[in-house]
Amino acid sequence: MARGNNTNIGFEKQIWNAACVLWGHIPAAEYRKVIIGLIFLRYVSGAFEKHYQKLIAEGDGFENDRDAYVGDNIFFVPEDARWSKIASAAHTPEIGTIIDDAMRTIEKENTALKNVLPKNYASPDLDKRVLGDVVDLFTNMDMGDTEQSKDLLGRTYEYCIQQFAAYEGVKGGEFYTPASIVKTIVSILKPFNNCRVYDPCCGSGGMFVQSAEFIKAHSGKRGEIAVYGQESNADTWKMAKMNMAIRGIDPDFGPYHADTFFNDLHKTLKADFIMANPPFNLSNWGQDKLKDDVRWKYGIPPAGNANYAWIQHMIHHLAPNGKIGLVLANGALSSQSSGEGDIRKNIIQADLVEGILALPTQLFYSVTIPVTLWFISKNKQQKRKTLFIDARKMGFMVDRKHRDFTDGDIKKLADTFAQFQEGTLENVKGFCAVADLQEIEKQDFILTPGRYVGIEEVEDDGEPFEEKMTRLTSELSEMFTKSHELESEIRKKLGAIGYEI
Repeated sequence: MARGNNTNIGFEKQIWNAACVLWGHIPAAEYRKVIIGLIFLRYVSGAFEKHYQKLIAEGDGFENDRDAYVGDNIFFVPEDARWSKIASAAHTPEIGTIIDDAMRTIEKENTALKNVLPKNYASPDLDKRVLGDVVDLFTNMDMGDTEQSKDLLGRTYEYCIQQFAAYEGVKGGEFYTPASIVKTIVSILKPFNNCRVYDPCCGSGGMFVQSAEFIKAHSGKRGEIAVYGQESNADTWKMAKMNMAIRGIDPDFGPYHADTFFNDLHKTLKADFIMANPPFNLSNWGQDKLKDDVRWKYGIPPAGNANYAWIQHMIHHLAPNGKIGLVLANGALSSQSSGEGDIRKNIIQADLVEGILALPTQLFYSVTIPVTLWFISKNKQQKRKTLFIDARKMGFMVDRKHRDFTDGDIKKLADTFAQFQEGTLENVKGFCAVADLQEIEKQDFILTPGRYVGIEEVEDDGEPFEEKMTRLTSELSEMFTKSHELESEIRKKLGAIGYEI
């Protein structure tokens, strides 16, 4: 059976073909808005059309009834905004205006999207012949798995950031959390019906999508979830709103994009679940103006790194039985600089850290540094104990650059966490270990999983050490000899065509 993964989207090559068509006709920074808008229209139209045909087949006359779509979490698309109309006008001079009007029509009928959708297609700077070619590409895309695709907009966005950051030689400063990481967080936290889910740096909203899907998969309704989020980047905030509209989720993302530290849009919120992937090691986040903030219960975070500002912001917003799952760079596990060690110690001694999970590298598109999942709980089932998991060897390589978790990997991690909470987990060398507060104190309150899980036991192969070393050194000597022979042969070949090294 083929292993499903969430690292690559099914039509990456087609997305890139669209980029190549636009090459030289539109700045890279504007490309993302053009493509995301078209993806949105194409996606909602695909899902709508599929349901439309189903309603026609049923013959009850509900195919133009908005409620017949909203009830099934299908985005209702007004007739003037449907992709069939856009596709038919692809090679007319009015194509840009038609797309902009489609966006306005959708915003008019969906007030939550007011001033959110891109409306720059009629711009004289965008060649309408080229735009028509891009519309053709989207018309021919295989989007038949509309219902099964996971956070399509976010994954497309992630891919665009990675490609264009590389193209322009600029590091992708924003990135989308890979679906396998989000699924792992959600599978461990297990959000339930009628819960409040919060993400203070929500990006394109992937945490909410997976939370809703988890609830739906466990006999609930994905609409029965209160979603609260905040995002500081205007374009990303708009895309999150679009993503929620596609999913039939009604979020509270505040009336505008805003900096979470300086303008907390949900000051009184106490959330049941907080899931986040904050910017790693964010410097110059404004500590000098926030030193007396009520959120810094465990210590003032350093000016040069916001990791512990994010952690404390989330703890501040937890309900009495609330839980947090967040992604952080590994440095937060052990840093002692600028008071971080003391803050970590205070949080541990408050019995808030329930689990630490070390992730493999290469799960992200644009970030290569090692990262860890932190799980923080206000009312832990296992008091004064913390679970450490080393998952760095888990997953599989999708290609030379990207790793992914299988569903089996995610289940293993979630089951390990559940067994810990139930008090039935046995330590496994090199993989998982339960440590009490005293053990963590002996490690100077450093939370690196490797310190607790140890090294995986390797089965003795029975070969005596001296014999093994003799054999291995002999094999190495043969490799060296072969290497010298190859080097000599290469020099000879190059000399024959006039090159000396």
